[in-house]
Amino acid sequence: MSTTTMNPRTVRLLQGAIVPTLLSMAWPNILVMLAQASTGLIETWFVSRLGVDALAGMALVFPGFMMMQMLSAGAVGGGISSAVARALGGRRKDDADALVVHALIVNALLGIGFAVLFLVFGRAIYGAMGGRGGSLEAALAYSNIVFGGNIAVWLMNALASAIRGTGNMLVPAMAVCLGVVLLIPLSPLLIFGYGPIPGFGIAGGGIAVVGTNLLVMLVLAAYLLAGRALVRPRAERLRWPLFADILKVGAVASVSTLQTSATIGLTTALVGSVAGPDAVAGFGTGSRLEYLLVPLVFGLGAPLVALVGTNIGAGQRDRALRIALTGGALAFALTETVGLTAAIFPEAWIGLFGHDPAMMATGVAYLRAVGPVFGFFGLGLSLYFASQGAGRLLWPLGAGLLRMLVAVGGGWLAFHFVGSLQAAFYALAAALVVYGSLLVTAIRAGVWFRAR
Repeated sequence: MSTTTMNPRTVRLLQGAIVPTLLSMAWPNILVMLAQASTGLIETWFVSRLGVDALAGMALVFPGFMMMQMLSAGAVGGGISSAVARALGGRRKDDADALVVHALIVNALLGIGFAVLFLVFGRAIYGAMGGRGGSLEAALAYSNIVFGGNIAVWLMNALASAIRGTGNMLVPAMAVCLGVVLLIPLSPLLIFGYGPIPGFGIAGGGIAVVGTNLLVMLVLAAYLLAGRALVRPRAERLRWPLFADILKVGAVASVSTLQTSATIGLTTALVGSVAGPDAVAGFGTGSRLEYLLVPLVFGLGAPLVALVGTNIGAGQRDRALRIALTGGALAFALTETVGLTAAIFPEAWIGLFGHDPAMMATGVAYLRAVGPVFGFFGLGLSLYFASQGAGRLLWPLGAGLLRMLVAVGGGWLAFHFVGSLQAAFYALAAALVVYGSLLVTAIRAGVWFRAR
């Protein structure tokens, strides 16, 4: 295919050496995701100063909030990036521009839906997960703020995903960094107060999160409207095929994301039902490290969506497959390093957030069982992002379902017959191995390119 009329950024996606191109696109994302992960940990550390109830309350909200983040940035966001990348790879610049407005509409509607769900049913949801008394009230205080203002998160991720679909990872990363820099002082200020500024407790952390996401959204909107990106929002008649182009990837990817969140949520409910709120705090703190691998792998995953999508759009199937497997290997190495470190030094991680005996015991048991196989989670997640670029998500969906069945069903059976949470955590570890191994085997065998 002639590339003489293509933008140089697109040509690089189609012809550049795979590892240097992937790493050059990934490093801004990895850097900013590490920064985001750090601020999440900092916020958790500040909240832990409010007591075990506050920490347990945050653990109850965390699966739902991370589910929203993964849906808006990874699932539907991946659908947006994939659609934009395939449009540019196929030389459909007008469609790529129009996709920005369609993406904003999709994410705005989903943001409203999430707000209604958690504002109306939050008490029932967190109660079913084991929240009661002080931990339940803390969860609601935080949840009502972050989900009440969650539309800022959805719109910000719609804009960032459209820009990433062009192969530009740096601008979204720098915009998010701006939010991170502001969140670090703003979160403790609003939690504890200072001078004339009152402290809002755990709700203050939620206010800080919503405010910084709103700012990042405005920065990205200004960048696109100024015509600085390869795509620019265009006011034109809405077209169902463009909505479908986003949703055919984003909707299926959303099911996969819901599976991941449901796995953590159901396991949290299991821990709460058999061991109480202190154990929930420990499990939530330990599993938060697993959740924090999601934005870390997203640093590699967002470039994989753009690279694979552009090459699929241009008909370069073999190169798209090589890109996916290379990204999977890099993600495995990165997340396995984190997991092994956590398994060797679990007390160092859990001890950052408290020293309650039940909390410490549960968190340490989780990391020792699951940490050594975090690499398989990174492998599977990176191939999920690559599959978004290919527009083929059936296998990631099936692998995620199998993971959930092994983790939740196996965890319940293990606890029922062995009588210890440690046995249930080994079931979670087995589920991650199944997830990553199944996906890499299937994609290497060429399932992307078989007839639908």
